[in-house]
Amino acid sequence: MKIQNYSCGEWVDGTGQGQELLNASTGDIVGLASSEGLDFKLMIDYARKNGHQLRSWTFHQRARALKAMALYLLERKEKYYQLSYKTGATKVDSWIDIEGGIGNLFVYSSKGRREMPDTSFYVDGKAEILSKNGSFIGHHLYVPKEGVAIHINAFNFPVWGMLEKIAVNLLAGVPAIVKPATLSCYLTEAVFKDMIASKIFPEGSLQLICGSARGILDHVDSQDVVTFTGSAYTGRCLKSHPNIIEKSIPFNMEADSLNCSILGLDVTPDSPEFDIFIKEVAKEMTVKAGQKCTAIRRTIVPENLIEEVGKALSKRLEKISIGDPTLEGVRMGPLAGLEQLKEVREKVAELQAQCETLYQQTELNLIGGSQEKGAFLSPTILSAKNPLQDEKVHEIEAFGPVTTLMPYKTNEEAITLAKKGQGSLVGSLVTKDPKVAKEIVLGSASYHGRLLVLNSTCAKESTGHGSPMPQLVHGGPGRAGGGEEMGGLRGVFHYMQRTAIQGDPTTLSYITEVYQPGADRPEAEVHPFTKFFEELEIGETLTTHRRTITEADIVNFGNLSWDHFYAHTDETAIDDETFFEARVAHGYFIISAAAGLFVSPGKGPVLANYGLDELRFTKPVYVGQTIGVKLTVKEKIAQEDREDQIPRGVVKWQVEVTDQDGEICALATILTLVKKKPH
Repeated sequence: MKIQNYSCGEWVDGTGQGQELLNASTGDIVGLASSEGLDFKLMIDYARKNGHQLRSWTFHQRARALKAMALYLLERKEKYYQLSYKTGATKVDSWIDIEGGIGNLFVYSSKGRREMPDTSFYVDGKAEILSKNGSFIGHHLYVPKEGVAIHINAFNFPVWGMLEKIAVNLLAGVPAIVKPATLSCYLTEAVFKDMIASKIFPEGSLQLICGSARGILDHVDSQDVVTFTGSAYTGRCLKSHPNIIEKSIPFNMEADSLNCSILGLDVTPDSPEFDIFIKEVAKEMTVKAGQKCTAIRRTIVPENLIEEVGKALSKRLEKISIGDPTLEGVRMGPLAGLEQLKEVREKVAELQAQCETLYQQTELNLIGGSQEKGAFLSPTILSAKNPLQDEKVHEIEAFGPVTTLMPYKTNEEAITLAKKGQGSLVGSLVTKDPKVAKEIVLGSASYHGRLLVLNSTCAKESTGHGSPMPQLVHGGPGRAGGGEEMGGLRGVFHYMQRTAIQGDPTTLSYITEVYQPGADRPEAEVHPFTKFFEELEIGETLTTHRRTITEADIVNFGNLSWDHFYAHTDETAIDDETFFEARVAHGYFIISAAAGLFVSPGKGPVLANYGLDELRFTKPVYVGQTIGVKLTVKEKIAQEDREDQIPRGVVKWQVEVTDQDGEICALATILTLVKKKPH
């Protein structure tokens, strides 16, 4: 069976004999993969040409499509599991890969709908006033790049490796070409076929290469983005491609790294943290048979606990049943292939030249599978004799179920060992002592992309050392590639161009669809609260009548709120050492009084007050002073229509409270839910 590629809107077979893809447990042929005959330049041009529809969608439209895709794939997940077992993945491994990958779609769908505007661009931060009188300002906005995201993955996560990346670029409005690891690309192909069949995203948004992508970087351009997940050596070769350098093409690299886990000096063998540490290290060795870029390669342990940790970890690994993942009771499967098995064995042999072997099964009692044709390997624990001087243990990575124990005496030594990895995707620390946690985290954070502090308080709900979360950045400095992906909205912006814009406030308000300070504010002809969501215009302003603040107002508000701060109640306490000149009105009374001035009391399209942001009290208001309000439409965010609620959107209003001298005494942004026009 030939594994197909999806190119320029068609499923096509690669020409030539192709590479044999084998069942990692039995050695049986699963399929043949080839990308020969594909025109990579044509594929890139096709994505660029057809990407305009995806770019024209708003973030909310893209986010809803991600949710629809996630639900669509979940309905079909069982067939993915059956293929996943052939890659060597157990049920747990497959759950991480398949449903963990689909979970990324859900997270970015939620992020897009809740944290991003219903526009095709994103306004970044606040305006910068660039002139004395405010007639010239600056701002920043993000727009989708007009190229294609090319994702090259060399690791054995055929579903997660694809979905974690395309969730982000699709939300950004950029199409993608996916090149998964060839050994397990048959699982990627199965998921991809369903994604294309769903027709949820516009044609041209997604293409697939099952086989070599050699030569594809010859055709990328400055609007494209390249991501690579794999070995540091291969990543460096790709990153130094002349076309990448000459055209300054963004290249994000996530490389295998010598991640560490540290057992705190405060932990004793009889504490729950000791058991947590052993479980976590064993899990990271055996999940996906240790074939994870985030797996624990260096286990850093207090010198007096090396023997205890070695025994406890060996005892736990002895209970791990190894074999064919399709069979009941198997907890660790094989490596992805025989080539990888050979490489891991070679790396272990190199490490054994400097390390003592504490645990390694000479004969595997397999549950199913083939010892001769399968890629099975025993979990292996090594112990470094002198890790502060020996360099190989910090340079050689066996990309399988292998870890090396390293002794330390002080927190400073633990930090030094952690940093000797020269840059890691993730490090973890098991401790109950916040002081230990702070010292080690701050001492080693510059060498890590992520740090997990684990103890008995959070262990049950923790996602663990080796699980990147879409809400947090994934990547790391130095050996880990120097890249960064995911991280919530941070990852989305990697596929967008941030542009500084300058001009007058009115023009920039029109461009950004957000009211900018100093822009024209046409006076509303009718009260804005009587208008439907679609009828409101950015900058439209209501100027209210005015109200004089009395002593009775202050007394009554104090009695109602129980806020009896001295400046509101005790005139005699106000002197040169205080902030105020006389008895002052409560700030919250001023904003409440402002609401009384601008709220329209009659029933209308405004459904409810939704919240209050950015409240500032800029000048005291004293008895006898008079306030007024300017209420301005600042921003509009449409909400998705649902059967169980009234169609509506969120309107952000700028509330500007001024005193009798026209000086601002309070500023706030209020949010209201406003009905959409009836269909």
